[in-house]
This record gives sequence, C-alpha cells and structure tokens, in this order.
Amino acid sequence: MKGNRFEGLSDDQWKVLEELLPKKPKKRGKGKPHTPWRKVCNSLLWMLINGARWCDLPIGNQWASRSATHRWLGVWQESERLEKMLIGVKEQAELKGLLNFERLALGGFFFSRQRRRRAD
Repeated sequence: MKGNRFEGLSDDQWKVLEELLPKKPKKRGKGKPHTPWRKVCNSLLWMLINGARWCDLPIGNQWASRSATHRWLGVWQESERLEKMLIGVKEQAELKGLLNFERLALGGFFFSRQRRRRAD
C-alpha cells in the first residue's frame, strides 16, 4: 500500500497468502492459461478494500481480469477457501504481533479496552 491506495501485495504479504492457496488449479480444458494467484489476490483485495464496482478494477501487470477475479471469488466462497485464507492471514498477523486488539474499529466506531472515568 502506498499512501491510502492499495497497489498490490508486498512480497511478505504474498508469502503468507501463497501458503494458503493450492499449488496448481484444476485444469478447465482448453482456453486461456490460469491467471497467477497473486494477480487474483491483488484484484480481489483491491475490490474488497475499495468497495468498487467490477468495472472499476484496474488494468495492469499486477491485476487479474474481472472475469478471472469474479470466478475465483465464487469458487473460493463456495469451497470455504476464502474464509480459511482470511483466518490464516489473521493468525499469521497475530503471531507476528501485527494486530492490536486493544483498539478495534467497527462501522466507524472505535472501541478501546481502557475504561474512561466519568466526570460526576
């Protein structure tokens, strides 16, 4: 991420995700070769982070096509692989101390474990 824009996974981030993906996808027959997983993950994360429409997905060397990204999202949701990937990333981040559960943000509200004293 540069600034506030997601421009693709870093090498360290990719190492975590790569372990959670199958080595080779099932061959679908003739046609285009399989899109590399890193490009699919970059595109899927871009969509999730930005909450954008499929037609707004960037085009470039680090991105998969809209159709490939959409297809793999459906396959991963149906097979529960997406949930396993998200859990795996969370677990890796926890092990490396990258998550701070002392402060959480949900829907624009911030929560802290520290209790504030009320002024009477």
